[in-house]
Amino acid sequence: MATSMPTFDFFFRVAASLERVREFHHDTRALKRLTPPPTIVQLHAVEPLAEGSVSKFTLWVGPLPLRWTAVHRDVSDRGFTDVQAEGPARKWEHTHTFTPLTADETEIHEHIEYEHKNGWWGLVTRFLFARPNLYVMFAYRRFVTRRHLQQTR
Repeated sequence: MATSMPTFDFFFRVAASLERVREFHHDTRALKRLTPPPTIVQLHAVEPLAEGSVSKFTLWVGPLPLRWTAVHRDVSDRGFTDVQAEGPARKWEHTHTFTPLTADETEIHEHIEYEHKNGWWGLVTRFLFARPNLYVMFAYRRFVTRRHLQQTR
């Protein structure tokens, strides 16, 4: 019997138009802004967000480097999906969906489907991407997104 793949969902609203939310997420600096301390992001190559664009980066969790290559798909004004092409997990697909609620309010839905590798990296990702840690990471992203969009009105 096959087991289902783990998923994680996080919803939040921001007092900003769909256009502003889209612009924030399409900015090549977004990943650095949205990564919570003490994790450090080292960008190697980040193409502007578009269908098939690639981002190569390393997430430093203390002395541990998590090298990652993400390919973007389903890119539209209402969101996109980044798919891990190379990295610490067996599978990682992160879909960002933006839904306008009013002219000045947008809901952001973060949906992740992931699968751990076996061995050492599986232990690492099971710890780093455990549900409580994902919740803390996305609560930080909610805070940063709201703060940035409110400051740039």
